[in-house]
Amino acid sequence: MKPIRIWLIPAGPNPWKVVVILEELNIPYEITSIKFEEVKKKPFTDINPNGRVPAIYDPNTDITLWESGAIIQYIIEQYDTEHKLTYTTLKERHQLNQWLQFQMSGQGPYYGVSAWFNVLHQEKLPSAIERYNNQLKRVLGVLDGWLATREWLVGDKMTYADLSFVPWNDRIDSVILCKPEEKFAGFPHVQAWHERMASRPAWKRCMEVREPLMKEQGLQQGTGRPARFKTHQEYEEAVARGENTDP
Repeated sequence: MKPIRIWLIPAGPNPWKVVVILEELNIPYEITSIKFEEVKKKPFTDINPNGRVPAIYDPNTDITLWESGAIIQYIIEQYDTEHKLTYTTLKERHQLNQWLQFQMSGQGPYYGVSAWFNVLHQEKLPSAIERYNNQLKRVLGVLDGWLATREWLVGDKMTYADLSFVPWNDRIDSVILCKPEEKFAGFPHVQAWHERMASRPAWKRCMEVREPLMKEQGLQQGTGRPARFKTHQEYEEAVARGENTDP
């Protein structure tokens, strides 16, 4: 089997949703790590016209895909032949898709906007920070209530739906600027669920792969921007001027 090529920005959470699935299924892959300022330009926009990561190219089927949810569903359908991370029954298949859609429409966007107003926006707007921090906690509340009586989102095993939540939940502390040990405060069932997955070799391997890619671009762990820029606005202005942003 030829390795699947995956384009990513190492700081972003969404690509690692795909990578952890590949790791869990032992599917060979190769990473093309690009910079933030390259994602909205050719040649990458020829791959994904929306200018977002991740994107993949599978040489085994000659298919190019973008949008992390679509990529995950493709990988599961094409390569999880032993149904390690999925189910074949009608009810469970659609429930898995339901939770993946909740991750895509609920967790990802709300966590991302919360990160923007807490970390990246040049002006601190208390009302916006409060709203989106509360939305982040609302998502955690939905998950915590559901997981109060079960170990996994669907059925009796970990699936791709569970794994899709790991990258964003792993960085809650850097999103809402709390202590790492406090990021799941009030949500014990989510914490236990997350720790079951974060302790797996596949996720640890993801973080081992990510670390040198972050260092290569000189990116900060918390903000994802090059360490030499004090604010995200300063970084974006440098990008707009066409300056070299290498560390």
